[in-house]
Amino acid sequence: MSSQSISLKTKFSYGIGALGKDFACAPIYIFLMYYFTDIAGISAAFVGTIFLAARIIDAITDPMMGMVVDNTRSRFGKFRPWIIIGTVINAVVLIGLFSTHLFEGTALYVYAAAAYILWGLTYTIMDIPYWSMIPALSSSRPEREKLVVWPRLFASLAWFITGTYGLYIITTLGDGNEGKGFQIAAILIAIFFIFSALITAKNVKEHINVSAQTTSKFTIKDVLKIINCNDQLKVLIATVLAFQMANMLVGGFAIYYFTYALGNKELFPAYMMVAGIAEVVGVFLFPRLANVIPRKLLWIIACTMPIISCAILLGMNIFVPGNLLLIGLSGAAIKFGVGIANALQTVMLSDVVDYGEFKTGRRSESIIFSIQTMLVKFAGAFGGFIVGVGLSLIGYQANQAQAADTLLGIQWLMIGLPAALMLISAIVYKRYYHLHDGFNPADFKQSPPVITNQKPFSTTV
Repeated sequence: MSSQSISLKTKFSYGIGALGKDFACAPIYIFLMYYFTDIAGISAAFVGTIFLAARIIDAITDPMMGMVVDNTRSRFGKFRPWIIIGTVINAVVLIGLFSTHLFEGTALYVYAAAAYILWGLTYTIMDIPYWSMIPALSSSRPEREKLVVWPRLFASLAWFITGTYGLYIITTLGDGNEGKGFQIAAILIAIFFIFSALITAKNVKEHINVSAQTTSKFTIKDVLKIINCNDQLKVLIATVLAFQMANMLVGGFAIYYFTYALGNKELFPAYMMVAGIAEVVGVFLFPRLANVIPRKLLWIIACTMPIISCAILLGMNIFVPGNLLLIGLSGAAIKFGVGIANALQTVMLSDVVDYGEFKTGRRSESIIFSIQTMLVKFAGAFGGFIVGVGLSLIGYQANQAQAADTLLGIQWLMIGLPAALMLISAIVYKRYYHLHDGFNPADFKQSPPVITNQKPFSTTV
């Protein structure tokens, strides 16, 4: 097999890895706020605050983990050892996180904060090397685009199952006790998570040899320079952060929106089911869309679909509250756009890796892909912070009928704010991003700065 082509076995095994890891993270982003507030009994404002505090820590630790991976040399490569190590540790922490409801009083708050921060740190160990492998599997952009479909499809499947059937599974496993159900579900997920990582580590191996320049050690100063010199990385950070914050806000508020604003909790799994199917379709169609639609328009389309989704919900609220058809259309619109964006942003990051090598003279897949992990967690944290603080500001009371102003506030936070963030993402992308068709050195005339005089470094795993 040439270094350009990627086998079906590799694609499938890589996808299985995404299935396991997204089964492990989807409950965090979909249900953790609900679990903390309505089951463990923690105040929404405190939950939002620890979500944000954990991401401030990640701003330091995620690039550092990327540096560790890029500095790793072992007979298993630099990615796979950390995928296994991170998965095992994070699986244990996941079980501990969904055991928070067993604590009370001050211990409850301390344990919740510590467990969530530790979850973020250990998820980083696995997630960064997982996504960082893509540029090392093929240097061909079309092959990367075909590969990206597999993990994104499997990841979307994990989110679809979690969002659609999660509450039912949790209630069933706990025999009506949701706290017990969350804990048992976490144990089952942890087992499958480890199994999926073993499949990925066994069958997915890098084929692009690192250049002589990448055999030297990355320092923290190098990491800062790599990020600072890569203007397209900074644009991508702003673009993706705004988009994913909007996406996480919708996901975070949805259960409150359907339970309280529309007064029917059963609408939540229906919404998530249609949304999940649409996301899978968006990811599946991405390579075909990329072949017929200019790439500079794809991100704009991805941002436009969620705005349409918000407009549909707004119209439904005004004219036909609780209309199942419009709820389904709204879910389909936003997640179809999310499916396109999730696949596209990974390809864009691979291009940014190539561009960064041109700008700095050093290839740093894991450092740059650590930004993707950090962005997803930051988006979830900022979204969770806004959900938590927002619910407190509008007077939300868990497991009670809400005041009229509170219901209006939930609707605004579910509809208006995400639409504004999507618009910001589209504007930033259209104005400042330039790697629409991949990286071509001929398009950039300036001489790249090169980081030199680094000492050899080897990490044995």
